[in-house]
Amino acid sequence: MASAPPAANLPLFYKDLMPLNSRDHASWKSRSTDKAPWLANIHAIPLTAEEFPNAQRFTPIIFSADEIPVPLALMGLNEGVNVFTDESGQLTGNIYVPAYARRYPFMLAKLAQDSEELSLCFDPTAGLVGEFDEGSTLFADGQPTEATTAALEFCKNFEEAGMRTQALVEELNKHELLIDGEFSIQRPDQADQPFVYRGFKMVDQEKLREMRGDVLRTWTQSGLLAIVFAHLFSLDLIREIFALQVQQGKGPIPAEPVAAES
Repeated sequence: MASAPPAANLPLFYKDLMPLNSRDHASWKSRSTDKAPWLANIHAIPLTAEEFPNAQRFTPIIFSADEIPVPLALMGLNEGVNVFTDESGQLTGNIYVPAYARRYPFMLAKLAQDSEELSLCFDPTAGLVGEFDEGSTLFADGQPTEATTAALEFCKNFEEAGMRTQALVEELNKHELLIDGEFSIQRPDQADQPFVYRGFKMVDQEKLREMRGDVLRTWTQSGLLAIVFAHLFSLDLIREIFALQVQQGKGPIPAEPVAAES
């Protein structure tokens, strides 16, 4: 069904990265847009743990099947399908947009492999940062403006949330709660041939019910248990996403052979 962003030099969405600095970008501006073409064909977006309660009302939340699982918000069940955007990337439905997508085109990145220092960078191919006539000025008198400071703060908060999310995954793995997931869904017009989705992980509800009381109490106090239940509740939305795909003609179609995606 889904996997974490492919291992590559650049993460999901990003085609290039350029460090933002007052020397080269003194007169540059950032602008907003109501269309996000980078979202149009993306069916799974990384999600931080603290976003689970909001995201679970709109999208299924799963974990990638990677060695180190990554929480993902499903925008569609098949590769290249996003039921919440049109072809231009404009949102067409009520949806929670993950922070991973909202930080684009900015992100924090290491400029040197031997350094742990992170610098604010941006994707120059996005068309959202440049020498525009209109937009938010990024530097004034050589100093970062409020717009730049806000982007930096957002990216810092995202990185911190990512570390907390990694701790959540480690805790789930520690108790062997993440198992291989599988969903079988039938189209009304093809009831004899279900579509089976695999290639993801989910929390094992049986093991969760068998957890020791002291562990569950700790999880309740830390908020982790609420996050786990948000994930489990969200899985009911998988059938709704499937129905939206069929309604929008985005597949799967009856003529296709059933095939699990990963």
